[in-house]
Amino acid sequence: MRRTIIKNPVIWSDVPDPSVIRMGSAFYMVSTSMHMMPGCPIMKSEDLKHWETVNYVFDTLEDHPAHDLLDGKGIYGKGSWAANLRYHDGTFYVCFSSLDMNRFYIYRTKDIENGPWERSVIPGVRHDPSLLFDEGRVFVIHGNGDIRITELTEDATAVKPGGMDQLLFETEREGIGLRCEGCHAYKINGYYYLFFIEWPKVGNRRRRQICYRSRNLLGPYERRVVLDDNLGYRNHGVAQGGIVDTPAGEWYAVLFQDHDAVGRVPCIVPVQWKEDWPVFGVDGKVPATLEVKLPETPRKPLVISDEFEYTENRLALNWQWNHNPDPRFWSVTARPGYLRLVAGYLAKSVEYARNTLTQRTEGPACSGTTLMEISRMNPGDRAGLVALQHFYGTVGIQVADDGGRYVAMCVRGSDGAEEAVERIRYEGETIYLKIDFDFRDGADLARFYYSADGEAWRAIGRPLQLKYTLDHFMGCRMGLFHYATKQTGGYVDFDYFRYTRSDAP
Repeated sequence: MRRTIIKNPVIWSDVPDPSVIRMGSAFYMVSTSMHMMPGCPIMKSEDLKHWETVNYVFDTLEDHPAHDLLDGKGIYGKGSWAANLRYHDGTFYVCFSSLDMNRFYIYRTKDIENGPWERSVIPGVRHDPSLLFDEGRVFVIHGNGDIRITELTEDATAVKPGGMDQLLFETEREGIGLRCEGCHAYKINGYYYLFFIEWPKVGNRRRRQICYRSRNLLGPYERRVVLDDNLGYRNHGVAQGGIVDTPAGEWYAVLFQDHDAVGRVPCIVPVQWKEDWPVFGVDGKVPATLEVKLPETPRKPLVISDEFEYTENRLALNWQWNHNPDPRFWSVTARPGYLRLVAGYLAKSVEYARNTLTQRTEGPACSGTTLMEISRMNPGDRAGLVALQHFYGTVGIQVADDGGRYVAMCVRGSDGAEEAVERIRYEGETIYLKIDFDFRDGADLARFYYSADGEAWRAIGRPLQLKYTLDHFMGCRMGLFHYATKQTGGYVDFDYFRYTRSDAP
């Protein structure tokens, strides 16, 4: 059988909390999407190397001011957390908790690539949950430090009345900072396996992968550290995720590594079984490259260029909105071949601008470019390209009270509003904008440019030091935005978004 060569990280982009299953020759993965909509992307691969987004579990999670970016805070760092994907008896299940809603969600479908998904809502948070189907019973195992097991109804739509709901065990405390969380539960060859991460206070002080196993669901459980390695990057451990087998009988773990501003990047780790214990890595290390007994498939881009040539008002699956979009104020059909963003709301900064359209960034380096028509912007309007994190940076057009246009590079000010680093009078009615991202060796820099003709580019402002913080809890995104600070109703037309990526380390 032909083999595929995989280089870690297998996806050099923000795909956190991966949960993977296999159906026949296809692997499916769900990951955390927090405040991005649509949410819980379903990704597909046939070689564990090339992944493409084929569906989302939901278009929007809830409809209220926080999810609509209308409360002045949003749901940054909240929304959907640690989604878990499972298949049982003809049905696919995705479950996760939402901290801002204090709810546990379970979605079900017969068709993972096309849906529709049926939704069930259970009050209360089940932290980092994992579903476990066991001889006609359904359980969710969840928790941080104190690991609990809760029994669900047979269709996994509600907590089972009178069912099991108890502490399963308490994880290690001595020398541990972040206690066990991130559960992935399996029953294999008569053993129950529960995978977690923990973060020691001593020694390497990095995230590591833990396995608990037992012959009995309720224990007692034995414990082992099954992986403690950083892939040579800044002592950031590779951990958290699950395991999956291939048609050839090989086993792999799909885990992630904190990779600073670009986000949490998935890695593929070989798994062997010795005395019914999973042994991760090669001599305890995550290999930089590995071979898998799977035929390689063509590369499928995670981030795409887009000419916005759509016949219906629906975007490619690579795009996600920052929080819930308002469909009244965006269109790719109002002017065919363009993305139109109407300033439907007032906002103090791009962080609270509704209908900001985003894609991930990718390492080692990448670039996003757009051409924007600006003649229909109103005084007070701001539009352009954003490097979206809590400490964001923008390049774009600002319209003054007298209607004068200025190209500006802005950053987050101390009050959260956009603070201009450089601002230059601009006379044209179209403008080309570009942001270059450099994630090589943890540089984590964004550089901002504009052009009147798309040929002669001028740097503006200063390079922005990108930072991964828990405020957004998400890798840096590229985004197209337009919002009003004084009056609504203006609009901009984006002719295209063009993306390039450098694979050179």
